Amino acid sequence: MRDLRIAPAVPRPVSLSPPVPAAGARRPGRRWPVPLLVAVLLAQMACAMVSTAVRQTPTIDEPVYVGAAAEYVHEHRLRHNPEHPPLGKLVIGAGVALADPHIHPAFAGDQGRLGRHLLYESGNDPWRLMLWARLPVITLTLLFGLVVFAFARELAGLVAGLTALALYCFSPDVIAHGSLATLDVPAAGFVLTSAWLVWRARRRPRLYVPLAGVALGAALATKMSTLPAVPVLTVLAAVSVWRSSGGARRRAVAAAGGVALVAVAVVWVTYLMVDPRLRWAPEQHVPVVRGLRGLLVETMPFPEAYRDGMRVQFGLENRPWQGFLFGRLYDGSLWYYLPAALLVKTPLGTLALWAAGATAVVAVRRLRPAAPYVLAVPLVLLAAAMQGARDFGTRYAVFLPLFLAVAAGCVVMVRRRWVSVGVAVLVAFAAVSSVRAYPYYLPYSNEAFGGPGRTHEWLHDSNVDWGQDLGRLADRLRERYPGERVWLVYKGSGVPSFYGIEASDPRRVPVRAVRGLLAVSDSAAAKATGRLAELIGDSRPVDDVGHSITLYRR
Repeated sequence: MRDLRIAPAVPRPVSLSPPVPAAGARRPGRRWPVPLLVAVLLAQMACAMVSTAVRQTPTIDEPVYVGAAAEYVHEHRLRHNPEHPPLGKLVIGAGVALADPHIHPAFAGDQGRLGRHLLYESGNDPWRLMLWARLPVITLTLLFGLVVFAFARELAGLVAGLTALALYCFSPDVIAHGSLATLDVPAAGFVLTSAWLVWRARRRPRLYVPLAGVALGAALATKMSTLPAVPVLTVLAAVSVWRSSGGARRRAVAAAGGVALVAVAVVWVTYLMVDPRLRWAPEQHVPVVRGLRGLLVETMPFPEAYRDGMRVQFGLENRPWQGFLFGRLYDGSLWYYLPAALLVKTPLGTLALWAAGATAVVAVRRLRPAAPYVLAVPLVLLAAAMQGARDFGTRYAVFLPLFLAVAAGCVVMVRRRWVSVGVAVLVAFAAVSSVRAYPYYLPYSNEAFGGPGRTHEWLHDSNVDWGQDLGRLADRLRERYPGERVWLVYKGSGVPSFYGIEASDPRRVPVRAVRGLLAVSDSAAAKATGRLAELIGDSRPVDDVGHSITLYRR
């Protein structure tokens, strides 16, 4: 078998501007389109996210984060939502501050009521407030696209960078969750940034090791689910410095410790930004955690509020959740849930390039040194997420589209014409699949599973219906079914009456009394039992709203 011809992996400075040619050298004429292509890809992603954010009502988690963000910004106190650290909510809070909502300082209630009170009971416009809360996350998502581009470009050149960026910009999961005031994409992006900076530390450790610690600390200060990345990234920092210093062990150990110390410091600074006095008065029950988990919480070098948040997270893991996969409703969790859900929710072209990219990074000799930096962190995070008790969506693995986009770009290192053509075709296939789903990215599924209109047959919750289409339901009822009696089973955080939906709960009356139009969130339908299952079984589906709410005629 002939050896594959491999393109040289020459490190390049991370810049979107072409380098200045040496004296007498011919100016390269093909470099100028690169900044334009990067701008075009990011611009289409921005348009997709903003136009999606404008139309979607608050999802289940967003009011909690927006309420806590408003509390951070206006009252400088830590009370609600301890299960997530403050940084992501401070990012959201930047938009909330610009929206300047009216807030009642004397409000007393849990974190769910706080968000609903802010959006629907304080005289604020929830459409405007939610858009402003989402815009900082959208901006951050676009910036992480530049990290994806830069990382892949350094590993395998400009074409690899553009390939990786295209896969990132057309990822339905990234677009869907990057356009919401939530924490999943920010946390994943900070982890990727830390991995990229640790890789760069191979050349300039004094600059990039501290920066990698800052990015890792930002991830830890956004979501606690990123904690498993800490040992991986500290070890990689040690490896980078060990190689750059010619095998100096002390420097390598110091680098690992430095990354960890800087990350811990960032977490503390984040809490101090909210309240310099670190007052902590939780408004919700904090469970007692014993055994190894309890010991882990006690030894963590973080503020008490962070450690109480870990206790709340462990308490949530102990609750009896229900899942839904491939039409099956089950109690507990399935270890293979996330890989199965990713097969449904990822474009087919992207899946093929992910597999090829992971193989190339491991198999190609010139790329092999980068394999731990590109693959180790997402594998560890995925393994940890697969052990979780909440089978609620691929958002728990949204770091994969970021890291594996970088790996996929490295496929172009194999210099065969059929490889280049194959990559171009698969990227185009993924892009077309993503664009066809517009503006319904949250319920996206690929063509093998029937597209967004059939996702509810396979998955539920944030994979399909997260409460985002209450506004669209109001428009549909007003346009097509004016004056009809409406019965509603809605799974979400929105308030139907605010959007002009006058409906009754069909589960509170006898089945024979339910006549007219029955609107049911697809997540509620997936888990329907008893009276609701009987109602749906006796009804005829007549309409679909956003691929997340089904209308039935009774």
